[in-house]
Amino acid sequence: MQHDKNAAVIDNGNKVRRWITYVAGIYILTLGLSLAIRAGIGISPQSSLTRTMTLVFTPLSQGNYNLILEVIMLGLTFLVRPKAFKASYFLSMIPALVLALLLDFNLWVTDWIHLEPYAANLVLLVFADAMLALGLFLMIRANLILMPIDLFVNTIQQKTGRKWGNIKTVFDCTLLALSACIGLFFLGAPHFIREGTIINAILVGQYVKGYFFLYEKFLARRRPAQPVPVAD
Repeated sequence: MQHDKNAAVIDNGNKVRRWITYVAGIYILTLGLSLAIRAGIGISPQSSLTRTMTLVFTPLSQGNYNLILEVIMLGLTFLVRPKAFKASYFLSMIPALVLALLLDFNLWVTDWIHLEPYAANLVLLVFADAMLALGLFLMIRANLILMPIDLFVNTIQQKTGRKWGNIKTVFDCTLLALSACIGLFFLGAPHFIREGTIINAILVGQYVKGYFFLYEKFLARRRPAQPVPVAD
């Protein structure tokens, strides 16, 4: 979850407030993910992989598979740069576990949503991406623990020196290809990869930028006006 962190937006103050913001962000993010799944017209690369796995081996939930993926990413983070791996990185599994539990909870809460018109599903997806991005924004603003997946991408960036955004794009495409291959091999066709996947890739980043812009404007209005110097 790398971002050009504006010091005015990032909260470096009270830890309790930041943890509340962080957990609220995780909840809103998982609600957005759940609504995007209910829209049924395509989801993000990571979600498409974990969702596909729920069809391949049904006893495990999507939250379970998401947690497994995070464990794998933490292991890969160690393999990429073992000397740079810190014991504190294991703490990243705490928010990963919270996310897995909240994802399954929100999938249960939204299980009743079944929309028929395509336009309604499209509107739901656009709203879901806005929720997902708001959750990301709150987690970025809280400035606490990175998830294992983000730790892995950051570690690759530090190892290679390449741009973070390019590495994240390659990573997402790899997950998408893996999801498609698993779908083809086990289910006969890729699942959950549709136009909504492209919409998600475009909208989420733009929404996050928009939230940063709006919050910066909000902060600017709250600041007291600087007194105009009077000429002698």
